[in-house]
Amino acid sequence: MPARILVVEDDPDIAELVTRYLDKAGFVSERAASGREALTAIAGRLPDLLVLDLMLPHVDGLEVCRLIRGNHATAALPIIMLTARAEESERIVGLEVGADDYLAKPFSPNELVARVRALLRRAQRAADPPAKTLAYGPIAVDAERHLVSSDGRDVTLTAKEFLLLEYLLQHRGRVLSRDLLLTDVWGYRYTGGTRTVDVHVRRLREKLPILTEGLVTVKQFGYKLVDPPPAP
Repeated sequence: MPARILVVEDDPDIAELVTRYLDKAGFVSERAASGREALTAIAGRLPDLLVLDLMLPHVDGLEVCRLIRGNHATAALPIIMLTARAEESERIVGLEVGADDYLAKPFSPNELVARVRALLRRAQRAADPPAKTLAYGPIAVDAERHLVSSDGRDVTLTAKEFLLLEYLLQHRGRVLSRDLLLTDVWGYRYTGGTRTVDVHVRRLREKLPILTEGLVTVKQFGYKLVDPPPAP
């Protein structure tokens, strides 16, 4: 079945452009013109990916993103955020509240389609052949079912957070540059800069406390997951 993409955009011209390109690429696109309408649509039927404008009537994109990430049933929904604001601070805010990717207007519809494909490809790895369970101290990662636990308690990660954690576990003990992480985890050279890696690392450390010590920062370069894990 083709992936269902919900496009939340109050500008009808932009919404029409985005859905036309997504449909042409083989996706099934649906539209919502406000944050309230988007939340209703998501509650009715969860899409495979959300293209979310930042500036929306009734409920803005940041609040929609917060509500999605705060609900266990929708917390892992892949989100690409769109906005006319190109400042770094706005990009960081979008990532802070849980967006997986960020695209500033004006943007290339073909680039948006490429990013949708890249994010879906990574979010849908659960359909791939089973992989072994990864462990790191109290952390257990079931790569087949995209499940993460810490000390036996389930931990909800976004699609990008899961893939970053999986990559770090697979390359423990190695110093990994931010550029390498962007290329291998995000799947392309992220035009927003390496700050997105730092934001995702910080969120992993918050959700998985052992990473506060286990995932060390290599100054002006990147990160290293120490091996063996630090003692509890």
